[in-house]
Amino acid sequence: MTVLSKKSLLFFCSFSFFVTTSCFGVDLQLLTNYRENGIQNLEKELDKQLTQTDYWSAYLQNVDTSFGYYESYSNLLICDKSKSQLTLYKKDQNSSSFQLKKEYSAYTGKMRGDKAQEGDLKTPVGVYNLVKKLTDVDSFYGPLAFVTSYPNIYDKYKGKTGQGIWIHGLPLHQDRETFTKGCIAIKNKSIECLSRNIDIKKTLLIIDENIYPQNSITKEKYAKILADIFAWRYTWRYNDLEKYLSFYAPEFKRFDGMDIKRFSQYKKRIFQRSEKKTIIFKDINIIPYPNHKDTFKILFKEQYRSKNFTFNGEKTLIIKFTDNKFQIITEK
Repeated sequence: MTVLSKKSLLFFCSFSFFVTTSCFGVDLQLLTNYRENGIQNLEKELDKQLTQTDYWSAYLQNVDTSFGYYESYSNLLICDKSKSQLTLYKKDQNSSSFQLKKEYSAYTGKMRGDKAQEGDLKTPVGVYNLVKKLTDVDSFYGPLAFVTSYPNIYDKYKGKTGQGIWIHGLPLHQDRETFTKGCIAIKNKSIECLSRNIDIKKTLLIIDENIYPQNSITKEKYAKILADIFAWRYTWRYNDLEKYLSFYAPEFKRFDGMDIKRFSQYKKRIFQRSEKKTIIFKDINIIPYPNHKDTFKILFKEQYRSKNFTFNGEKTLIIKFTDNKFQIITEK
């Protein structure tokens, strides 16, 4: 007897429900479309269904969105600069909710506010990955350190400079001030504890001036953003250039500096080929960007395949959500 995985079982049940309701008259046209025209037409219709907010509202009904929407991160590190605190939340194995696990006292930058340039002694505000764990560090940084992804693409979009923002320990052989030059410093026992409790590939660092979680963001908003992600994908996959470009803000600038005018010309050349494309999004994460109202960081894995190009890797969008629709500010 074949044992289905949880995801396979969910898909099977969802598809069975779809077929059953179709047979009772909810959407016989879709089934007939498949019978007469094959899987390609059905696939296009299902892609269109993923652009519907109602689907995502139902999907999110039992999902905890207190900190955002997460498919691939199981650990959240929240640095609250106003409280000088670094807090670890871990996703419950039996649910999608994040539970408080550890609280660490933390030193942050000497100067208040968001980091803007090299040497300003400020800890950045933003959303970052932990890209590396260092165990062979100068004794001033304690027993180990985690390297963050500052500056991220949004930092670069805004012209921020600087580098080398770490989470590290305290000096092993000397005293230090109760602030840093921009890093986050916690006690040595604390950073060793943190190291035991996280997988850096599944950990996201969120640094803010205020207290989390951001409960003011409704599930309806997350549902609309998810629907827009797949509406953007739909226009991309099926070569609707005008609607595709409508998802980009006038102030858009790609990670490599390409502005909206050059980007539009570039995409026009590609869309004119009318190539058949396969575009799959998975492991989607939507994070409210700290200290930036209606701005979100979206991280996911993209699989793209056409006759002339193949991509399989990480994708990052920074979007603003206004007038009940998202627009992309920058992407990589």
